[in-house]
Amino acid sequence: MAINQMNGFDESATRSYAHLFQALADPTRLAVVQHLASGEHRVRDLVEHMGLAQSTISKHLRFLVECGLVVARPEGRATWYDLAEPALLKILVAAAEKMLEATGHSVQLCAHLRAGGQEVRE
Repeated sequence: MAINQMNGFDESATRSYAHLFQALADPTRLAVVQHLASGEHRVRDLVEHMGLAQSTISKHLRFLVECGLVVARPEGRATWYDLAEPALLKILVAAAEKMLEATGHSVQLCAHLRAGGQEVRE
């Protein structure tokens, strides 16, 4: 654990948090997460749903897998992608909604990720 004595913070933990928030900061990655909140998808499914290039979807999925937000499940020649921890992501999104509301931006993501949404998988 690398603790910066002068600043009193853990640099390794700071990098880990930054990496997690970086994963959710990109609008395309956040859209992929929203799609995955409704269930497993293959790259080709996401390409069809989002209208983006296969290489773009694959690049963002790699990042999300690397962050631990998404898991990959090979099945034959296809790979299925799913949220690693949908219940925890639901809590994170609920906290983000509260923070946005407190700062004057009362907005909500899709029902699949909302705290009050009935469709969130747990």
